[in-house]
Amino acid sequence: MHRRRRTALVLSAALAAAAPLLTACGNDAHPGAAAVVGGQRITVSQLENRVTEVRDAQRAAVTDETQYKQAIAKTGTLTRDVLHGMVLDRVLHRAAADAGVTVTRKEVQELRSGLEEQAGGAKGLETAWLQQYGIAPERLDENLRLQLEAQKLAGKLGTDTSDPAFWNALSKASKQLHVDLNPRYGTWDVTKSTRVDAKTPWVREVTTAGSKQSA
Repeated sequence: MHRRRRTALVLSAALAAAAPLLTACGNDAHPGAAAVVGGQRITVSQLENRVTEVRDAQRAAVTDETQYKQAIAKTGTLTRDVLHGMVLDRVLHRAAADAGVTVTRKEVQELRSGLEEQAGGAKGLETAWLQQYGIAPERLDENLRLQLEAQKLAGKLGTDTSDPAFWNALSKASKQLHVDLNPRYGTWDVTKSTRVDAKTPWVREVTTAGSKQSA
């Protein structure tokens, strides 16, 4: 696989593969916030708007109702995945800034041009990112900037994005930013710099109780 494409996909792959190690829990100290990162709120409204962007793009890309429903089914965890990306963006940006890493608009455009060439054009790239990673077309440049920051940070550390040193840098940034998720969206694992679902044993208990009553 082409090196630039491999770099561009690394964080999306990491999202799916991250191990669920619970650490800090969210709380109700920030009403209306989906997350608080570095003292800055990511509001529920902002999160919902991002999700709507993806759903609208999916609707526009798929005219067949059955295919649209299939697309929705494949992205059933979209809200949580979008929040993960919004938080990780800030964590990675902090880690990159701490390492003196910057990404220019020209670099983003160069990466995008190369990926568009591989995908058969701008539309092909937008469709691929939407279908495979749930990235709305209007957020594509932001995502590519994220990938470039990851690549350049790894380079500054003398490693790659699969190396523990890279993830240690993100873990350090997560701790510095005191990432706090609203419990409805899970918790943030500072070790892996990823969102994980909170355990809710009461769901099973209530369901079991209801089944016994109806028996």
